[in-house]
Amino acid sequence: MSSQTVPFTLTTPHLESLPKAADIQQLHHYAYRARDAEETRHFYEDILGLPLYHIIQSDHVPSTGEYCPYTHFFFRLLDGSFIAFFDLGDDQAALPSPNTPAWVNHIAFRVNTIDELERAKARLQAHGIDVLGVTDHHVFQSIYFFDPNGIRLELTVQTGSKETMHKESLDAHERLKLWTQRKEIWRAEKAATGAQVKLKPERNDRPEFSKP
Repeated sequence: MSSQTVPFTLTTPHLESLPKAADIQQLHHYAYRARDAEETRHFYEDILGLPLYHIIQSDHVPSTGEYCPYTHFFFRLLDGSFIAFFDLGDDQAALPSPNTPAWVNHIAFRVNTIDELERAKARLQAHGIDVLGVTDHHVFQSIYFFDPNGIRLELTVQTGSKETMHKESLDAHERLKLWTQRKEIWRAEKAATGAQVKLKPERNDRPEFSKP
């Protein structure tokens, strides 16, 4: 099995025989490949305001044992979590996924107010960075932009109340169940007819963005 292969085989054990699930507290860090450490530091520390906090350097990967010199560096968020990067010393950024639109994979950071969101947008634009938004998602508002490594970033402020967010959470499982049921039908039709039509959600939560 190559290092690029991600094994993913689900089994269904008896839940009563398993230990209790770990209490996952928060995101510790998300790591991505950086083209250049200093270029990335300038963006995240000088422009976004996230302090450089920790660096690990080695020539072998602890988890796999393979030889690959790297500098692994971390920027700290206010909640104690991190966004981290690997500079592999070759001036190359990660390639975009060939089958995934550029807007899909992204990292979202939360800010507290619309004013902070607007200030961040102005600061980014002053550095020559293209910014999309402010985009209204009903329960939060966001701006979008790319870092020097081609990673799409989002800054967002939650505008929905706790009551609204709780209400929206109540039917999340049922909506996902219905999507899964419809997807099973779609897969069967695709296998039978070879049709390449994408499955659309039954409900459109953002009709204002749909073009006629």
